[in-house]
Amino acid sequence: MASLLSDGCDGPKRLRELLAGGEPVVAPGAYDALSARLAEEAGFPAVYMTGFGVTASLIGRPDVGLLTMTEMVDTARHITAAVDLPVLADADTGYGNALNVIRTVREYEAAGVAGIHLEDQVAPKRCGHLEGKQVVPVDTAVDKIRAAVAARRNPDFVLIARTDARAVEGVDAAIDRARRYRDAGADALFVEALQTDEEIEHVAAEFEGFPLLFNWAEGGKTPPTSMERLRELGFRLVICPIAALLAATRAVREVYAQIAQDGTPINAVAGLPGFGEFTEFAGLPEVTEIGRRFGQG
Repeated sequence: MASLLSDGCDGPKRLRELLAGGEPVVAPGAYDALSARLAEEAGFPAVYMTGFGVTASLIGRPDVGLLTMTEMVDTARHITAAVDLPVLADADTGYGNALNVIRTVREYEAAGVAGIHLEDQVAPKRCGHLEGKQVVPVDTAVDKIRAAVAARRNPDFVLIARTDARAVEGVDAAIDRARRYRDAGADALFVEALQTDEEIEHVAAEFEGFPLLFNWAEGGKTPPTSMERLRELGFRLVICPIAALLAATRAVREVYAQIAQDGTPINAVAGLPGFGEFTEFAGLPEVTEIGRRFGQG
């Protein structure tokens, strides 16, 4: 895990190396620094900053375009500082037009993320697995991808173009859009909310040999698909955006219910990590040692 004094990893370069490898890269969804550290502890090679999870964590609301770019970038900065893993971040629509996209790319780069995905929804956007989505004209989306490519300072910074057109215009239109985003300079493609196994296979066949992201959206519109099948189809990146968020929701709900029933946490904390175990995980030994080193202990 990231040390307080470490330089961190070269996220963009490392993410590109992973995408060029022989195995699909699984990046679980993290919504804050703590969940990202837990993902790193579990041995994942990369982390995905989920907009759905960040929205739920910061303001307790659904992912319907309520967060600003600065709120998302601030969360990304906390996550990248906490882990020595490449972080792929949700950048929604780029938070405006092509000019806004340029600032968005620069801000996410400065925050230390390895790459972002940009989508072609109308702002305010919605979670890709909710109803009521709309998409911008394809030429507008192409210009935003072109602006993102021109804006990045580090050529290794990974730009993933996402299309939400499946729900609005159909799968063939979504494929056509993805093709144009690839030609505009996107490094990988993300065709969101495919609804059948046949659609998944169709997209994979259309972009054989080009990096594709698969959104294993827990409970969403896309059918559950095994890692073996995703490997066969050639998907390079697999995100699991909300499993940790759902697990945390259940766990916290149960603990609070127990405390409300008993009046104290005496039964609720049975089986949970102890205070000492948690502070060790959070890095207290390193903090203590650094304090001694610099006369603070």
